[in-house]
Amino acid sequence: FVVVNVAGFQVYYLRDHEVVWSARAVVGQQYRATPIFRSTMTYLVFNPTWTVPPSILEHDILPEQRRDRSTLARKQLEVIDASGATVPESEIDWSTATPQSFPYLLRQRPGAANAMGRVKFMFPNAHSVYLHDTPSRDLFERSKRAASSGCIRIENPLELAARPPEGQSDGDPAAIERAIESGETRTVTLARPVPVLVAYWTAWVDRNGVLQLRPDVYGSDVKVAEGLRAE
Repeated sequence: FVVVNVAGFQVYYLRDHEVVWSARAVVGQQYRATPIFRSTMTYLVFNPTWTVPPSILEHDILPEQRRDRSTLARKQLEVIDASGATVPESEIDWSTATPQSFPYLLRQRPGAANAMGRVKFMFPNAHSVYLHDTPSRDLFERSKRAASSGCIRIENPLELAARPPEGQSDGDPAAIERAIESGETRTVTLARPVPVLVAYWTAWVDRNGVLQLRPDVYGSDVKVAEGLRAE
């Protein structure tokens, strides 16, 4: 199964109670916190497209597009109508567009600049939060990596993609590279779904018996402490 420790900015892949892979993670900013939940990973997408979620449409893309009409072109975003057809952005009155009145989807084409990077790991959840690659590699060098809009960006995601669940044999790194180099969007369904736990631990003891402490980036420990005192 996969575990994400949001407070520790880290993701782990475990098999037979052992950590067989881990990587640094970038999680949600304080005002767009990554939620804590469980789900099940069922498929991967190589060379994914990215559909702008409602929160980013409202708070980021529409305001930027109103200020600078080159925003969509710069971000390689297409306007898609309900039938799936592409709509020229010049036909839209951006000065009056609001999330409530906007009848379109904004979709980013696959490629090096895509917000999802080269691969995303999909596990259905009500938050539309997933694990994915990112073109912003510099973020992994930070010690505090709360910098996303809620999704979980992971370092070295192709290493995770190459670790298929038990009973599945299509984790060949060379085959993965070929799929990516094709530039075509490809969905791979996992033969055996993988449980995913997104957790928030600011304190734990590692396998060497050493106490590990991390900053309470979301202020969650304060709320817990207040709740305990209230009892």
